Amino acid sequence: MRTGAWLIGARGSVAVTSMIGALAVRAGLTGPTGCVLESPALRDRVRPGIGDLVFGGHDVTSVPLEKKAAQLAEAGVVPAALARAVQGDLAVIERDLRPVPAAPTQAATAAAVAADLDRFRREHGLDRVVVVNVSSTEPVPPPHPAHATLTALRAALDGPGPVLPPSALTAFAAFESGCPYVDFTPSTGARLPALAELALQRGLPYAGNDGKTGETLVKSVLAPMFAQRNLRVRTWSGVNLLGGGDGANLAEPGANAAKAASKQRVLAETLGYAPQGDTRIDYLEDLGDFKTAWDLVTFEGFLGTAMRMEFTWHGCDSALAAPLILDLTRLTAAAARTGRSGPLTDLAFFFKDPLGETSHGLAEQWRALCDLIDTLAPQAEG
Repeated sequence: MRTGAWLIGARGSVAVTSMIGALAVRAGLTGPTGCVLESPALRDRVRPGIGDLVFGGHDVTSVPLEKKAAQLAEAGVVPAALARAVQGDLAVIERDLRPVPAAPTQAATAAAVAADLDRFRREHGLDRVVVVNVSSTEPVPPPHPAHATLTALRAALDGPGPVLPPSALTAFAAFESGCPYVDFTPSTGARLPALAELALQRGLPYAGNDGKTGETLVKSVLAPMFAQRNLRVRTWSGVNLLGGGDGANLAEPGANAAKAASKQRVLAETLGYAPQGDTRIDYLEDLGDFKTAWDLVTFEGFLGTAMRMEFTWHGCDSALAAPLILDLTRLTAAAARTGRSGPLTDLAFFFKDPLGETSHGLAEQWRALCDLIDTLAPQAEG
């Protein structure tokens, strides 16, 4: 059940950490800590396994995987011994990485992306390929009439000028080539009516958006606690400090606004109202691939008594995200194999801003994920 994981942003920190982790787990050099599907409750219930994944992808940069792995090791993201141990396997993956195609029209660019996906699938004899976006966050695009219907979109893509942002163009190409799509970023991805129409037409599942790895993960646990105990949250403000390429990208106002909006949605959806406060994201180059989030919550209890809580989260973004990339690739491939199509809303457990109308509380999301896995487990296929 060999499955392709085609990563958009394949030479970035998250992608390369995912590759190193999968290769090391497959070789028995490390355990699958952080992989949700390898937890005791879910182990061996979803195919493909980690060892069935074959990696390829697109990137705008050309830094060799071996060099990127060495940089991650030097930064403390991955153990240096593991980075060295999988050098040979990374060299094999290197042959399946491609520059991002560019063509005179977006239709031609999408066709070139689809051709790369088809070639990858054929050359490795893969059952299917899942396209996963782990590239830099995009600003929210302006509305375009062609986003509304597939017919309008196809006509517009043949014309001059950009119609779709890069993440959505990749989703279009993925669906055209019969590949499920996962967006681990807050970018547009498949969240357009025309692309939803295409996915259903092709019978393909898709998932997203914006992987939940740190501060928002904590919010999705704490916000339901306040709601369930009927404690009124008056303010909830957070400051996020991060470095690395993601931090540098989020220093741009448009990308920063898209990310901040994604991080705040959980509060209004869970509490039923929006407390005062917002989330600020600041770039600190010295932090590298690590991030620190500090949150202040003020709340009101019985008889109007004012109280507060604070928490700090300090983590390594790539090491938190990489196992989820492996999980999502496996889950989306399994969903495609069992005939699921359209948005995979039951994967909300993994996302800050999940698709569809779904609970933002982690406990409810966990139950929905387990229910989904019941339908995807090999024994459920009969």
